[in-house]
Amino acid sequence: MLKSPKNSEDLNPAMNSDLELLQLYPFQRLLALKQAVNAPEDLDPIALSIGEPKHPAPPFVLDALSQNLEKLTQYPLTKGILELREAIAAWLTARFKLAPKSVSAEANVIPVSGTREALFAIAQAVVTRDSKARVLMPNPFYQIYEGAALLAGATPYFLNCTAENDFIPDFDCVPENVWESCELIYICTPGNPTGSVLTTTHLNQLIELSDRHNFVIASDECYSELYFDEAKPPMGLLQACAQIGRNDFKNCLVFHSLSKRSNLPGLRSGFVAGDKQILEKFLHYRTYQGCALPLPTQYASIAAWSDERHVRDNRALYCQKFATVIDILDDVLPLQKPDASFYLWPKTPISDTEFAQQLFAKQNVTVLPGRFLARDTIDGNPGENFVRMALVAPLEECAEAANRIKAFIESL
Repeated sequence: MLKSPKNSEDLNPAMNSDLELLQLYPFQRLLALKQAVNAPEDLDPIALSIGEPKHPAPPFVLDALSQNLEKLTQYPLTKGILELREAIAAWLTARFKLAPKSVSAEANVIPVSGTREALFAIAQAVVTRDSKARVLMPNPFYQIYEGAALLAGATPYFLNCTAENDFIPDFDCVPENVWESCELIYICTPGNPTGSVLTTTHLNQLIELSDRHNFVIASDECYSELYFDEAKPPMGLLQACAQIGRNDFKNCLVFHSLSKRSNLPGLRSGFVAGDKQILEKFLHYRTYQGCALPLPTQYASIAAWSDERHVRDNRALYCQKFATVIDILDDVLPLQKPDASFYLWPKTPISDTEFAQQLFAKQNVTVLPGRFLARDTIDGNPGENFVRMALVAPLEECAEAANRIKAFIESL
């Protein structure tokens, strides 16, 4: 005879207790905020909340994808095909002025399923699970950094990015004992949500700290190709390494994606590159994780990484949208054009949550409250009273959103 369980709790499987540490994702919190009010039905909804590019995907990339669909009958290798790794190595070398042959397609590059997957996975691979291990990250930040740290058994340590420090982490303010326990630091340059770019000085300081305390630098550079001056592309971590002759990229990793650069968020294609010793172990980890890119995706990615014309055209569209939106809002909302990226990060005249909720209720425009992208610290929440506006929609829609935001602010 089968025995009945004593109670329903006996049917629940054991779960990783660290899952309880994960906070709600920002968009879950935003949804709850919006559900408390009703948007006007006579206005079409406009979303400036999610950083999902809406520009058309490059036709030649879609062609490469469709022309290789028959390769779905093959298992892809975790390491990716050599042609893709060579295309990535060539792009990195040219874009960031790296020493010839310093980026080996065989040793320094691994294709990944978008930066989100790789940024999470790297913490699982490099953190020692020592009870004192810390993972440092900017605040506000891309929430994957925090989740990755917590599920790797580490303690997140937040570096507040405020207007006073130009929205860049102040490494001088980190106590020595924190650096000593640091095993991994995430940086985001250009930053999400602020658009600030770390300079050569910042990156060199971080490299020197890494040498002193032996931690890994994970540089999220997925917005690096969205900038405003063709003569001044943002600096990258490997570029800073090259300038000081650090051609082995010791302890340095960069993460890039085709999502923003090439308007291909659904392709889920990016790469991690840098220190070959770390990447050797990371590849071993990923072999078990099972995130190999499908072969059609890899061939489409080769086409995208091998072309710059569509990237320049993409930048021109964003430049036009920033100019239009800033011109409309400049006299009602304090705006600072970012160094790069497609975000505006304005300070709000009322609390950020109230601003977002009432803007939705009165104008059917959705923006993301800044506090949802940050964590409370002893010095406060650096996202409080800011909102993130993603200028991803077509120009006409961005202009319409800006005019509605202006009308809303003038009604306050």
